[in-house]
Amino acid sequence: EKKATVQNASMASGGANVTGTRSTRSLAHRFSLCRRHARTFPAKKKKLMFTTRGDLRARSAQEGDKVSRSIQTRLVHMTDKLDDPFDSVAPPIYQTATFNQPGATDFGPYDYSRSGNPTRTLLENQMADIENADGAFAFASGMAAIATVMRLVKPGESVLAGNDIYGGTQRFLGKIAPNKQGLHVRHVDMTKVDEVRAALEEGAAEGNAPVKLVLIESPTNPRLEVCDIAAISAVAKEHGAVVCVDNSIMAPIFQRPIDLGADISMTSATKFIAGHSDVTGGILSVVGKDLCDEIYFHQNAEGNMMSPFECWLALRGLKTMALRMEKQAENAARIAAFLEAHPMVKRVNYAGLASHPNSALHASQASSGGSIISFETGSVEASRRIVEDTKLFKITVSFGSVTSLISMPCYMSHASVPAEIRRERGLVDDLVRISAGIESIEDLIGDLEQAFAGAEKAVAAGAQ
Repeated sequence: EKKATVQNASMASGGANVTGTRSTRSLAHRFSLCRRHARTFPAKKKKLMFTTRGDLRARSAQEGDKVSRSIQTRLVHMTDKLDDPFDSVAPPIYQTATFNQPGATDFGPYDYSRSGNPTRTLLENQMADIENADGAFAFASGMAAIATVMRLVKPGESVLAGNDIYGGTQRFLGKIAPNKQGLHVRHVDMTKVDEVRAALEEGAAEGNAPVKLVLIESPTNPRLEVCDIAAISAVAKEHGAVVCVDNSIMAPIFQRPIDLGADISMTSATKFIAGHSDVTGGILSVVGKDLCDEIYFHQNAEGNMMSPFECWLALRGLKTMALRMEKQAENAARIAAFLEAHPMVKRVNYAGLASHPNSALHASQASSGGSIISFETGSVEASRRIVEDTKLFKITVSFGSVTSLISMPCYMSHASVPAEIRRERGLVDDLVRISAGIESIEDLIGDLEQAFAGAEKAVAAGAQ
């Protein structure tokens, strides 16, 4: 009874001069704060302000100065802003499954987070803006995004993909697409536009399965081959095929496939977008209202979207993505030069090296060599020792983290690709892949030097 009297007195006085117990004072104080803050909210519900899918380009054209802003600035200053009464610098996270509706027969802008969430809308609209797309869609993983793209192809139709592609994509194309979806899958050397054209023409012949989707990686994972995105996109459109580019290695900082003619740009948010190895996600940036509508339909119907919390982490990651990627690419260029000069290395794959067979093509469609390198030693044992003897490089799948990463793809990220197919495509077991982080380049090269030295001694001792 005494506590209740103190609490009621506190409420009446606005929380001042509370003399009750600590727990009572705290409760009364919190109640008072809630009452004061509540008065700052508008009396009537206001809809959250967000951009409708497909309106980004039209709106950007009307905004004048924003069009000329660099991508670095656009990453920090979002295109869209929620109608937040507190105007927080960091966007709020809407960690909710459902939203209260205006009435029993009326819907607000959001009803269920599978169908849409304000935090996800912010991420999707910002990605669409920096990719120059009409819409973007955030998924639970890069493979969830790829799987959704595969829904664009109907049973009996064909998918055309490259020979050197991510292991998860290869697993989907090799086992799920033909066996579960009834699709025809064909692989060609995507570095040769003539092979792409021939495959498209063959599919267009009477009685054959028409190619409806062309999947491109450039640079490829893990051999860093470079494909002519603009030329392939042009040929594909002549034959009515949708072009999707897995742009995870370059991200929109260094390469924008939609500007090169692609219909869809897929970026793994797990990599450079989030950038800290603490998120899994994938983004599809899409051109054309019909294609946007179809992608959204599958995202909503199948429920493979990115969660609000991971969207929020990805939004935070976007702000520093340019800084991180520029430092990572700078480190990678130095590491590639070190590897190219080392006597134990037989081959270096890095799009930024002048010795890369398609370096000029890459420079014409991307602004940097990126931060992914792969190399061969000619010896599985030597490669294994190098990988295991490094101290600063984490032995892990994936790439794009602030931490430098190292792996042997044939035993990790591409282990699902059958050995005979790997051999057929030139994917050798001794291949080592490095994802350069943001550490001191002197420390990274010093670490590689000691790892190579140890591997050289071990291999020499084993040969005796």
